[in-house]
Amino acid sequence: MRTPAKSARAAPGKHVRKDDEAARYYYKGNRHKQLRAFVAIVKLGTLSRAAEALYLSQPTVSLQLQALERELGATLLERRRRRINLTDAGEALYELARPLVEGWDTLDRDFHSKVQGLQAGKLVIAAGTSTIQYLLPDLVRRYRERFPAVQLQLANVTGRDGLAMLREDKADFAVGSMLDVPNDIAWAPVRHYDPMLITPPDHPLASKDAVSLRDLSPYGLILPPQRLSTYRLVDLVFQQNQVPYQVAIEVGGWDVIKEYVAMGLGISIVTGICITEADRTRLAVHNMKRYFPQRSYGVVMRKGKFLGAEARAFIDLIRPGLLTHRDYDESGHSER
Repeated sequence: MRTPAKSARAAPGKHVRKDDEAARYYYKGNRHKQLRAFVAIVKLGTLSRAAEALYLSQPTVSLQLQALERELGATLLERRRRRINLTDAGEALYELARPLVEGWDTLDRDFHSKVQGLQAGKLVIAAGTSTIQYLLPDLVRRYRERFPAVQLQLANVTGRDGLAMLREDKADFAVGSMLDVPNDIAWAPVRHYDPMLITPPDHPLASKDAVSLRDLSPYGLILPPQRLSTYRLVDLVFQQNQVPYQVAIEVGGWDVIKEYVAMGLGISIVTGICITEADRTRLAVHNMKRYFPQRSYGVVMRKGKFLGAEARAFIDLIRPGLLTHRDYDESGHSER
């Protein structure tokens, strides 16, 4: 019986070394491994990171990439200093290969979910504190009632950390608010909330029928930390209108801010998502949409992401048919 290496034939007029012949034969039949290595390199940025993630040696990953390029007859990646960039051919292949590789990696889980009717599986959702506290509770309750066997994990993260989880496939999708949407991210807003001024009931602004932006200037604001989007948005509006303002306290968490305002320690601009009926009995609330933009909350995910049955079921609870939005089927460029 001939060995696999001897069964491969060289092109007429060319001498092929036995090592090259064996390598070509070995890697020829492993298109899935080649594509998996290629996708890992693109997602992680370097051969070494891809090799580490795949539990392979760097030379093995390099051989798989070379074999893929040779078989397709195209250069897929270009090395520039320490960065790896996709060629046009590489971009085209990545758009095709990524959902295939991700679908293959989750095949067992998705198969059991289909067969058992979502009686098994895991779902990871990234979200901020306000989203988890005010927007998700009813959705989580309904999801747990329908699919009690699914392991549901709510990752409480900032917007930046949530995007990192999506890009690293550590979360299926995120729910929250976005000011800027990167090219590789799809965002579908589903809920909209007005900006609200909250003050103690006995505050001078509480009895005013209409509150202007300049009316806020003499009073200290209680705002979330500067690294969060709410602070940056408030600062932008005051700057654009050339109205001075002062921050009395920076503190995280809408409940803490509301409590401090109720104690008379300052006033605040909050998103309407956090205002409850109980809050209106202890705080004066004014709508400030004349000056500040609405905040929209929705589903955030990486373009081209392959979603399992667990994720699709949750998103259908948020809004049926949301996944038919075309952006979810398009690929984008990761910001690295």
